[in-house]
Amino acid sequence: MDKRPIGAGSGIPQTSDQTPSTSPKMRRVALASFMGTLIEGYDFIIYGTAAALIFPEIFFPAMGESAGTVAALATFGAAFVARPLGSVFFGHLGDRLGRKNTLVATLLLMGIGTFLMGVLPTAMQIGIAAPVMLVILRVVQGFSVGGEWAGATLFVSEHAPKDKRGFWGMAPQLGATLPNILGSTTFLLTSAVMSQSDFVSYGWRIPFLASGLLVIVGLYLRLKVEETPVFKKEHHRGASRVPFLEAFKKQASAILRGAGAILMVFSLVYFASTYLISYASHTLKLSSSTVLVIGIFGGVAYSLAVPISAVLSDRIGRKKVIGGANIIGAVWSLAIFAVLDVGTVPAFAATSCVTFFIAGLAYGPIGAFLPEQFHTRYRYTATGFSYNLAGVIGGGLGPVIAAILTQSIGGFAFGVYVALLSLVAAGCTFTLRETRNTELDWTEETVLNKHKVVSGH
Repeated sequence: MDKRPIGAGSGIPQTSDQTPSTSPKMRRVALASFMGTLIEGYDFIIYGTAAALIFPEIFFPAMGESAGTVAALATFGAAFVARPLGSVFFGHLGDRLGRKNTLVATLLLMGIGTFLMGVLPTAMQIGIAAPVMLVILRVVQGFSVGGEWAGATLFVSEHAPKDKRGFWGMAPQLGATLPNILGSTTFLLTSAVMSQSDFVSYGWRIPFLASGLLVIVGLYLRLKVEETPVFKKEHHRGASRVPFLEAFKKQASAILRGAGAILMVFSLVYFASTYLISYASHTLKLSSSTVLVIGIFGGVAYSLAVPISAVLSDRIGRKKVIGGANIIGAVWSLAIFAVLDVGTVPAFAATSCVTFFIAGLAYGPIGAFLPEQFHTRYRYTATGFSYNLAGVIGGGLGPVIAAILTQSIGGFAFGVYVALLSLVAAGCTFTLRETRNTELDWTEETVLNKHKVVSGH
């Protein structure tokens, strides 16, 4: 049986997917995708930082420190519930109307939701209406992010040459990792130039309001690029009427296994970017400035790992890189709290940096790996739903489960939980097909023709 990727050596004519695209046009495409995920990631991360540092005090003051922290992190998770819904809605638009226009819509919605958070009254001002409105805006954020990542990765991957798709596909991945640096830096600078009382009173709002400027830049870049050639070709054949139903009818197993493959990434990233900040602040009693500086170094480690693994995936394959990182993540998860509980600043810094780096090793190739698994007709929907389903389990539930398990049983229990998710991720990764050098405009007819060529008919 032929084990080569679909279309490879099958006599199928060379397509636009194979045309070298290292031109300024490809760089503009990558930049537009990078900026979009950067903005959406920034908006998402600053919420997580605020939820750990300040939201328990200003939105849940009556619950006490421990319960308030759990409640604040639970609102962080509310966005993850909305993400699969957003992936279905925007995936439908993206598969029927195009990647470009859909990405403009997701960016606008995220920007509006984040800006409104920056002007939201606190519980001291309007009572219980404040946390209710916070949850609503958090759901808006999650809904828009549900459509953003898939569209951004498709936008790059459907423009990129197949032999460098891992490299170009890291652009939206980097856009999603750098917010860990920007978010911590923004809060650090804001808190450094004002007193603690001023920061609690109004300073925390500045990072949310500042996102409006980034949105303007992102919209300008996205409006300047063209629709992907792969989508144009498929749209000419006729768009899917209901992409979500078609995707699950034809590739349900791949969607679920794709979600499984990313579980470790979400678990470690959101553990490090939310729970670790809370743990260091409230349990280890480290200062906010120390926690934020270390968060910056963690973001750097995350961002360094992404290009390393993305480029490596073009050379040795996506499955080896992602699956190997998942296995490393399982081992590290069991050691996290042993290192963290040393209780020193270097131990906390090492925990943060190593956690982010391992997650980045698996995350780098995902921007190419997931889109390569699915048919163009429903690729936006399938990719987005798979990605965001993993987000619900690994990212949405992770910080809350971490808070509950560590308070009731101990840190090692949560480490076992993440280790199990990492092993599931490794298993799912290795059951998916290797996609390096795979065509992205393959169709069912392409598969049929390939089998005919192989069988000699």
